[in-house]
Amino acid sequence: MRGFSFNLINDTKILIFLNLTNYNYIYMIKNLFKMKKIFAFVFMLFITVNVNSQTKKAIIEFNQTTIDYGTIEKGSNGVREFVFKNTGDGPLLITNVKSTCGCTIPKKPEKPILPGESEVIQVKYDTKRVGKISKSIIVSSNASNSSVILKITGNVIASKNIIGTENKPKSIVEEIN
Repeated sequence: MRGFSFNLINDTKILIFLNLTNYNYIYMIKNLFKMKKIFAFVFMLFITVNVNSQTKKAIIEFNQTTIDYGTIEKGSNGVREFVFKNTGDGPLLITNVKSTCGCTIPKKPEKPILPGESEVIQVKYDTKRVGKISKSIIVSSNASNSSVILKITGNVIASKNIIGTENKPKSIVEEIN
């Protein structure tokens, strides 16, 4: 027999004897194999659940990634919409939509887009700025293609209905552009 002791409160000693016969060794080994089997089963169950949860992904597909405003007059309606659809099998969540410039204001949908549903990202360009339009909008989401770049192009011209501006000489800045 083997034993060991340890001290408790007030220096009371407890002596514990272990009877480690062959039977006890066999019993411990059988329990160890049972524990390994249980652990392996739980591990495989966790892996299976984890893999299944990752297979449902959202996919974002836009009808068009570039919108051309064409030639518009200063002060015209600058609102356009990018239509997209969730073609994946998991819910789509638009996490961020940002523009490369303060003259373009994007608006994203707030609710998740379920598989098969369509939604829009609204973009408003400040048409009080005369000149060419070439701006980018970056859309971030939980989709497999997590970052999509949308573009707007066009040209804003000064309004033609203002009397007296037709024969006005160009400024130095206008001549350079």
